[in-house]
Amino acid sequence: MDFMVALKLDERELSIRRAFVGLHDEDLQRLASLRPIAEKHTSEVIEDFYRVLLSQEETRAMFPDPATLERAKRAQYEYFMGLFAGRCDLDYAADRLRVGTTHERIGLAPKWYIGAYTRYLWFLHHRLHDEIPSPEEREAAFESVHKMVTFDMTLAIDTYIAAYLDSLDRHRAAIRELSTPVIAVHEGVLLLPLVGALDAKRSERVMEAVLLRVVEEQARVVILDIAGVPVVDTGVADHLLKTTAAVRLLGAQTVLTGISASVARTMVQLGVDVSTMHTKSRLADGIQLALSIVGKTIQEVAG
Repeated sequence: MDFMVALKLDERELSIRRAFVGLHDEDLQRLASLRPIAEKHTSEVIEDFYRVLLSQEETRAMFPDPATLERAKRAQYEYFMGLFAGRCDLDYAADRLRVGTTHERIGLAPKWYIGAYTRYLWFLHHRLHDEIPSPEEREAAFESVHKMVTFDMTLAIDTYIAAYLDSLDRHRAAIRELSTPVIAVHEGVLLLPLVGALDAKRSERVMEAVLLRVVEEQARVVILDIAGVPVVDTGVADHLLKTTAAVRLLGAQTVLTGISASVARTMVQLGVDVSTMHTKSRLADGIQLALSIVGKTIQEVAG
């Protein structure tokens, strides 16, 4: 997923974000001037920072061995030093988005991410107090750092949200795929086992999936098994009839199976005209009928 595109992060958006947190060019210049102080103390700050991470069971589990911990520290060093690069352009933003993506991928929850930055600011504040005697200059320095950190955090949180929504969309697509599993039983014969309630949106997806597969497989028969549909009402019946009509327009026939006694009674009471489709109570009988339509038979093999 391209998060620069997903977040519509162009020059205009970058300018808006910078203005909103008050990150001006003079702040970037001040941060660049603070780089020697950052180089002097960042390693120490990172050690303090990781002592806190390792004190928590959930975050300690992210560093299963010393090699992983050392790699994380080196990456963190480069990341924190980037705050003092004196720039905030699209390349900088893209780099920060990559960091946010990494955090989301390894499962670092936002609570730990935000807490980590709070700790970092606290550690850095004490180092600035030792290095900058003037209260005014020290306050201005910390304010610039705080703006930069806030800018980074907005990007990271947006990345978390975008990645989560992307993952959610993919999961929903997978669920939709599973909710309409059109199965090729035999050449020219398709089976759609319907399970669960059929609302208007799902009915549309079912019809779309069936028609697409009929065309792809050049199917001659579609078996609709409704044994798993808890309630057959007017809406469900209407969907079945529309699907049958659409399938018939493509040159295929429909076999409706899974009809229980109660469902049969309901369909009669609703006045559902099933003359356009074949009906069988059992799926096995429906498969046998469908195969006979395409010129195949099921024979028992002597043992």
